[in-house]
Amino acid sequence: MSVVSISMPEALLERIDEFAEEHGYSGRSEVVREGTRTLFEEFQEQRIEGQKQMCTVTVVFEYCQPAVQERLTRVRHEYDAIVSATTHTHVQDQYCMELYVLQGATEALSGFINSVRAVPNVQAVDYSIASLGDAHIDQRIKS
Repeated sequence: MSVVSISMPEALLERIDEFAEEHGYSGRSEVVREGTRTLFEEFQEQRIEGQKQMCTVTVVFEYCQPAVQERLTRVRHEYDAIVSATTHTHVQDQYCMELYVLQGATEALSGFINSVRAVPNVQAVDYSIASLGDAHIDQRIKS
């Protein structure tokens, strides 16, 4: 097995360690491997060519991070064709929350979600997808 070095905030590393201990994982590597496999499976299952979906995406970040807001605005404009609505609100005195409502092909939704996840200093990204084809709701909520 190959060894890979990754960078992450100390708080996230602590959460991984706590999660591993609470859920009986052998260590950080096992948690990261399973999380990666789950992420790949999640997007593989959604690959339905040409099917229209609607999606809500919730993004949480610290209030004092204007660069995050700027990057999210750029992502929103890049995916303007699929963004139906957005809203911004403050959570407590420390966090901001962006809520996006999207409509479009699965591939475009996945691209938007991946772009948001790649923004540095985002605390959480949660989403829910519903198919417009048969009103089947696919509850995939991940942080």
